[in-house]
Amino acid sequence: MKPALSVLDLAPVPEGGTAAEALRRTVELARLADLLGYTRYWFAEHHGMPSVASSSPEILIGHVAAATQRIRVGSGGIMLPNHPPLRVAENFRTLAALFPGRIDLGLGRAPGSDYAATRALRAVDGVRFPALLSELLAFCGQADFGDSHPSRSVIAVPAEVPLPPVWILGSSGASAQLAGMAGMGYAFASHFSPAPAGPAFERYRESFEPTAAFPRPHAILGVAAVCAPTDAEADLLASTMDLAWLRIRRGEFLPLPSPQEARAYPYSEEERAAVREYRERTVVGNPQAVWARIREMAKDAGADEVMVVSNLHGHAERLRSYELLAEAYAA
Repeated sequence: MKPALSVLDLAPVPEGGTAAEALRRTVELARLADLLGYTRYWFAEHHGMPSVASSSPEILIGHVAAATQRIRVGSGGIMLPNHPPLRVAENFRTLAALFPGRIDLGLGRAPGSDYAATRALRAVDGVRFPALLSELLAFCGQADFGDSHPSRSVIAVPAEVPLPPVWILGSSGASAQLAGMAGMGYAFASHFSPAPAGPAFERYRESFEPTAAFPRPHAILGVAAVCAPTDAEADLLASTMDLAWLRIRRGEFLPLPSPQEARAYPYSEEERAAVREYRERTVVGNPQAVWARIREMAKDAGADEVMVVSNLHGHAERLRSYELLAEAYAA
């Protein structure tokens, strides 16, 4: 069975552009994805990174949902240790009230930022994620606080609106069993994780307990992809993230370099090895080749859906990458 196809947007900021421009461009890409038949459009949460403008997914979700008609819009994800669970419950119940049947709540345990930003956010340790998740659900009547809990009388308003479907995000498989036992969706970040997704998806399905929101398990595979009319052009466009990824490894979160800047960079042998490792997790090529590889990856992992992230320097090239992929998928 052909997996569903969706979009993950980090609102990438290119060299020479601004974060404000990147945020405004999300609407153009979301409208295109809606028109092309993509299933979901999710925003990641990152902080203190000049290359990524999606620091407030809940605001972007409302903005994009208002500008589209059909596509589901959500978070991929809200990093729960950064937020009071009550505020997350209130935000997403409000979004669900404004856009019924179109909102997803993806949750992660990682901070989505470096140490300084995490400290500035007053984030708690990620090991508390299960407790934070239980508290969020309890505010929505989907879990029990216990008679002695100080927040047992608090309800997330609007109280009459169900919490959107909840997805647990993972990059190592550690959250797979939790997602399955809770009867939630599960998404695995193969676009940056070297760990294989297959064992995590298997653990998720083995532990799955049906719920009203998820009568059956649903696994999403995150994939980084660059699609262009020719393999040579796709390879050139992908060089942007070669250099960007190398900088991230060094703790440098600069705006995305142009392909020309990336090609001119004097890589050492050690750096070239790091780039080759990154490219092994990225699908690059012409539309038919990219879709064939993505379909193969989804089949091997046992994914029900693929969520594609394409961080390119040029906005027009980024739009075209998703358009070409959608055409190959439909064919």
